[in-house]
Amino acid sequence: MVKHQPLQVYEKQVFVSFVTGIYGCRWKRYQRSQDNSSRWVCTWFILLCSSFLLLLFWAYFWLVAQNDFNEFNLSVYNRSGEWRDETIPILASTIVCFSYITFLLILALFHISLGQQLNLYWLHKIGVLATLLTTISGVVSVNDIWGDEWGILLISLQSTAPFLHIGVLVTVTAVSWLVAGYVVRRDRTNFQVMVLLVYIVTLLAVYLAPLTFTCPCIMDRDSLKPRPDIIGRRGAPMLAPENTMVSFNRALQQGADSLEADVAISVDGVPFLMRDRTLRRTTDVSKVFPARQFDDASLFNWTEIRSLNAGQWFLESDPYWTVQTLTSRDRSRIGNQTVCSLVEMLRLAARANSSALLNIRRPPSEHPRYRSWFMDTLWAVQKAGISQKRVTWTPDTDRGRVRGLQQAANEKLSMEEISRRGITSLTLHYSKASYNDIQEYLANNVSVTVYPVNEPWLYSILWCSGVPSVSSDAPQVLRKVPYPIWLMSQNAYKFIWITSDLVSFSIVIGIFCFQKWRINGMQNCNPEQIMLSAVTRQSSRDVNIMKEKLIFSELNNGLSSTEELSLYPENGYARYSHGGLSR
Repeated sequence: MVKHQPLQVYEKQVFVSFVTGIYGCRWKRYQRSQDNSSRWVCTWFILLCSSFLLLLFWAYFWLVAQNDFNEFNLSVYNRSGEWRDETIPILASTIVCFSYITFLLILALFHISLGQQLNLYWLHKIGVLATLLTTISGVVSVNDIWGDEWGILLISLQSTAPFLHIGVLVTVTAVSWLVAGYVVRRDRTNFQVMVLLVYIVTLLAVYLAPLTFTCPCIMDRDSLKPRPDIIGRRGAPMLAPENTMVSFNRALQQGADSLEADVAISVDGVPFLMRDRTLRRTTDVSKVFPARQFDDASLFNWTEIRSLNAGQWFLESDPYWTVQTLTSRDRSRIGNQTVCSLVEMLRLAARANSSALLNIRRPPSEHPRYRSWFMDTLWAVQKAGISQKRVTWTPDTDRGRVRGLQQAANEKLSMEEISRRGITSLTLHYSKASYNDIQEYLANNVSVTVYPVNEPWLYSILWCSGVPSVSSDAPQVLRKVPYPIWLMSQNAYKFIWITSDLVSFSIVIGIFCFQKWRINGMQNCNPEQIMLSAVTRQSSRDVNIMKEKLIFSELNNGLSSTEELSLYPENGYARYSHGGLSR
């Protein structure tokens, strides 16, 4: 009698070999298994998904935070004392890690769809764990250095929410293939039921998510307000050194409607333009006055300040990667810039028939002009010959002494407080200017200027919100936005939303029905039918015959040593004979 193991016929599955080889280093067919993955293997899949979601959040944050890259670099500078563009290594590492994790996740999903075990290779496990820990440490560091920036995520959703909703809807609909294949089996468990319920709740939440959206650009075109004025914040600091004459000239050339500057007062009462507390970042004070480089900028007299170079740092550090676009003439002009006085800037604004927004920094208490700083500033305005109606002044302190100038508050106030203090203009950070607040201010004839606005998507949101003016470090970018990036009527958006939900629902139902039919068809086929079908197709398929292990055992039936074995592989059958016994 002959006992034998069934013939093992393995097809060439190049795609499966590629997927299992890259993901788990299982290149050979016998290394792959269609058994259920263990809990430990599933844990690594959960870690992979967690890394992907966290990296997706991290990448989206840096995508929308481009509006404030200069603010981030300044925060790092204030801590380290060295000016570096820290966003470049962050963005580069984010792109590499996100691409790597996304590729692994795609391979894992292919494993699930093909019914293969999720055996992640140990080298990939180290990569996933390192990426997860690095991203977590990055989130913690940003929260420590730049915690106020998280608010831009909610603001960006006013522009991206309709499109993110479509993307999430497509993703959730596609995942239904895997969910359906898992939950429609006959041997249903409690975990399968839980997976199905979680998926249904998630699907309903995605379908109804637009009910929570607040998108200013979902409006009728007839309701769109005029294009907001662009204020050159410190001139055009991406094209020339901030708060210098060449910077303000470039801003006006790029279509800026107004100029904004940071004003400090020297010890001899001359208002000059300087953003930082010290002169280290934007001048060569460390070379000219090395012993005083950490002193407050307002503790220098005007002669000392005027002797400093205020443009060479821009050419050396290239903070916005724009120096290469400058001509040799522009570089020579920038390299010879000095600190600009307030009078010079206001005279330029007067010649250009423009207006000015002044952010005045009150000098420290030990400063000799501590009590007369506002009179020094008022004197500079009068000396420049610009109409006082064209000058807006922040902060709004000493309102009784400053007459004729337009004063603006730089903090968010209630309408009661605004009315009590007689304020007609506000200058607010975009994170504090919500859509409802803007509408309330404008309805009560309070002008609102929002800063900093450097990206077209943020400019479009504020345009749709009706903001009359924005302050920007990049007027050359915003001038290329002649219309909001997108504008959609309420009826059009509702039609797209409802249609997308209905299409998704139909596809999900169809997928579940197809998976149910496919599983039932597989379960109705008995093993003998499957084996016979495989034998029938063998001669017409490119297959590899691995081994057929024959185990012979002699029973008490008189079998002799003259047993004869005949094998006929040419027709797909094996024939064994001993005497009159054959197959």
